Amino acid sequence: MGVANREIMYSCEGVEHRGFLAWDEEIPESSPGIMVIHEWWGVNDYIRQRCNMLAGLGYCALAIDMYGGGYAAENPDEAATAMNDVLGDMESGTRRLEAGYETLLAQDPVDVERTAAIGYCFGGAMVLHMARTGMPLDAVVSFHGALGSFHTPHAGDVRAKVLVCHGEEDAMVTMDAVTAFKAEMENARADHEVMVLAGARHGFTSRDADENGRKYGLPLGYSYSADQISWQAMLDLFSVVWQSG
Repeated sequence: MGVANREIMYSCEGVEHRGFLAWDEEIPESSPGIMVIHEWWGVNDYIRQRCNMLAGLGYCALAIDMYGGGYAAENPDEAATAMNDVLGDMESGTRRLEAGYETLLAQDPVDVERTAAIGYCFGGAMVLHMARTGMPLDAVVSFHGALGSFHTPHAGDVRAKVLVCHGEEDAMVTMDAVTAFKAEMENARADHEVMVLAGARHGFTSRDADENGRKYGLPLGYSYSADQISWQAMLDLFSVVWQSG
């Protein structure tokens, strides 16, 4: 496979954002486009790795920069400040998501008729927001993401198939939040699935989670099995939504 990647600059509300694009340059036809939305840390090596993994499977992946300027936090205090700046003004946050989506569509390797978004932690909340607001995606996948809503959809508003991958032992996003999310999706008549992964804690897809948990006193943890199971569930969903592609 010929995975290629590059940084890509785009603007939103007068601010320059630095994304990361990965694709397989040996695939002659256009590929499904996938937005990848970062954890509260920002676009870092972990998110770039996920983009490269998707490119190796034949997708064109764009990690969008929700903070602007390619900002990447170095500690939880910086990360929380950057994240809360976005969450505190979700009208602007929505425009950042839309700018990222338009940037994905503008890339030559992308089949604009086949698009999805995946996100981790903070990014999981963002992809669910995209689904709730009816953005024209085929699928969204949240990995250990926050589930609270900034926009309550009405019946028929959610156009994407929704997959939530949640750790059973997540102390930061409780099972009560999972129950409320399921009820919200039922009321919206959304096509959704919530996968609860036994024994998995918050951050279960990141190999840095154990170290970060110890270093910063946070209830985080990597789980190889939950990581593999949730990744395969995402691929299975893509197979369903793009089975004619």
